Amino acid sequence: MRVLVVEDHEPMAEILERGLQEEGYAVDLAGTGEDGVWMASENEYDAVVLDVMLPGADGFEVCRRLREAGRWWPVLMLTARDAVGDRVRGLDAGADDYLIKPFSFNELLARLRALVRRGAAERPPVLRVSDLTLDPATHIVERGGSRVNLTAKEFALLEYFMRHPDEVLSRTRLIEHVWDFAFEGDSNVVDVYIRYLRKKVDRPFARNSIETVRGSGYRLRAEVIDADPT
Repeated sequence: MRVLVVEDHEPMAEILERGLQEEGYAVDLAGTGEDGVWMASENEYDAVVLDVMLPGADGFEVCRRLREAGRWWPVLMLTARDAVGDRVRGLDAGADDYLIKPFSFNELLARLRALVRRGAAERPPVLRVSDLTLDPATHIVERGGSRVNLTAKEFALLEYFMRHPDEVLSRTRLIEHVWDFAFEGDSNVVDVYIRYLRKKVDRPFARNSIETVRGSGYRLRAEVIDADPT
């Protein structure tokens, strides 16, 4: 397994390098955020151990750049700051796990093993389907660069569609994931909210993104489909 360690504090970098090598990992070191981004663009890794406090681009910025560049290796962030806001910021930037200094090296190894088992599945912090974008952290939705204002439930429904583009989703599945298993409301609630979404994310932009699949449910098309002008 090959790991990229981005850490500017030399003693800590050496400890991480030596400890990981003793566990059989191949380790590359970067001392700045910019170096980490460059090394990640030139090499393939199984995981990244990323310090938050770095000169220049900090760990949050590095993680964001990696994800924007399509680098989906698991990222374990290290920080001396115990503030909840910092942990939230790191996770929303695309990190997979967080470890607060000082930490047990055995815990770091265990977390790293768990992350490597997950592999490098694509997990973008901002969802994109065609010209439609959705940020789960800020709850900002845009189409073609224009802001779209949604209610909490409309946002949740669109997010589920955007996590499953081009997939036919039944009404039952949508209720279970966007509402819950115990939902006892009107059985046509999905159809009602589909109309709300179409009114906000399709019609103002002359799009037909949300498609009805008769007898099966609905689908969010990944390609841009212009609405019929008639």
